[in-house]
Amino acid sequence: MKKHIIYIGLVALLSCTSSAQNKNAIKFSKTITKDNAYNHLSVLASDEYEGRETGKKGAWMAADYIRNHFKSFGLKGPVNGNYFQKIDMVNYDLAQILTVDGQAAEVIKDFYIPGQTVAKDGFAFNTNSILFVGYGLNKDGYNDFEGQNVAGKVVMLFKSGQPIGAPATTPATVRADAVALNGKLKFLTENKATAVIVVDLTIDNMSPNLKAYLESSPLVMKTQENIDKMKAIQGLVTINIGSVVAEKIFSAAGTSIEGIKKKIADSGNPASQEIKISVTASAQKVEKPVRAENVLGFLEGSDPKLKKEVVVVTGHYDHIGLTTSGEDKVNNGADDDGSGTTGVLMLAEAFAKAKKAGYGPKRSILFMTVVGEEKGLLGSEWYSEHPIFPLENTITDLNIDMIGRGDKDHESDNNFVYIIGSDMLSSDLDRIGKKANKDYVNINLDERYNNRTDPNRFYYRSDHYNFAKHGIPVIFYFNGVHPEYHQPGDEIAKIDFPMLAKRAQLVYFTAWELANGLKRPIVDKNEDGTPKK
Repeated sequence: MKKHIIYIGLVALLSCTSSAQNKNAIKFSKTITKDNAYNHLSVLASDEYEGRETGKKGAWMAADYIRNHFKSFGLKGPVNGNYFQKIDMVNYDLAQILTVDGQAAEVIKDFYIPGQTVAKDGFAFNTNSILFVGYGLNKDGYNDFEGQNVAGKVVMLFKSGQPIGAPATTPATVRADAVALNGKLKFLTENKATAVIVVDLTIDNMSPNLKAYLESSPLVMKTQENIDKMKAIQGLVTINIGSVVAEKIFSAAGTSIEGIKKKIADSGNPASQEIKISVTASAQKVEKPVRAENVLGFLEGSDPKLKKEVVVVTGHYDHIGLTTSGEDKVNNGADDDGSGTTGVLMLAEAFAKAKKAGYGPKRSILFMTVVGEEKGLLGSEWYSEHPIFPLENTITDLNIDMIGRGDKDHESDNNFVYIIGSDMLSSDLDRIGKKANKDYVNINLDERYNNRTDPNRFYYRSDHYNFAKHGIPVIFYFNGVHPEYHQPGDEIAKIDFPMLAKRAQLVYFTAWELANGLKRPIVDKNEDGTPKK
């Protein structure tokens, strides 16, 4: 009798265990394989795609690749029948002119004007004199501004250094100089200087990365808010000049860079003075439209009532593009975030196959690869402000950003994934995600970064956050950073394809449970993590 009771109990236990798994979910998960992952990622992270920088050819190629696959899977284009959600994105080239004593200086080589100091409508000035104020210092009894009135003047000063014996350049002194310069600019702004000319001798030997940065134009979304911010710029007009322009200006005062520095050093006193010379400068921001789009594939739910609710699966397909230094100039972004984009594609294919076989999810699923993440989460911000499906019907965002590698804390066992945000807004979502892992995948879920106060701020650094800030529960799947993060070495050769596929399967099974659950996850917490009342 006892043996019979034990046998019945064991059968019942086994039945409970197996019922936790959905055989159809398992069947269609077999699309998500290391070979399938390799096929996608070997294209997206190839040199041909040039690092997929937003607004550049490689990103457009990636967008076309993703759209074509969404279409081949049988997903719908939800943007008026299209797969692209166009983003109103522009860059602002800065047309800069500097003429000294009738001679034009060369942009980048001789001078540059920081774009962030220029308002949308630009500036222009013409002066016949410059007020030189040495190092722009006022401390320890030494005052370059003594007896000088900077109001309405074009002021010139050295970017860095000390009156007597400038310290050797180290990272610490560079930081100190930057802080000191900000203080000087603040003083000049408060005292109503017209502009400042900063003698910056690093221009003479500019690093390739700084040169590339200055030659590029920042991307911004063309929103009224951003336009108003640019119009409201009231910072001091700043012009950085190298030695060629500086020597021309000092020659009008009968001296030179070294001569004026020596005079200050020998006397221990400021050498502030007015220099008579004609200087004309202007800068104008020139708006240029940039092609940028999120790529959306939509799988409509099968339940007449539940299909209005949407599970969103995201990953960003952009990366940081080309670098100017080194032998390998392509930042391939295999892990960041070619791996997440690959995951989204594999999930889309698996769910599309399930629907064709008659096992489609009850709720709808939006598969969305976003652009502009590396420029400041721009694509997901645009979607959250211009949603194709109402945000109130969006039950969660499962965001995949870097799932193809490991980090130094998991060198001995790569069977892990960091999950971030799963319990930030919804205890239900946290439970569903962890149960899906336990029932189907059994990856070690590492939650060390699942904290709003984490100094790395990972919760705020990927596209899920643009859903979370609207009160939508999220899970961010992430493998941590590694030495090749944002480097040309983030290549396909370093990808752990079995683990990429396994992590993607975790997202798939979680999405399956969410899309087929009786109820959507309840949002039971506020943005700050406190319980909702």
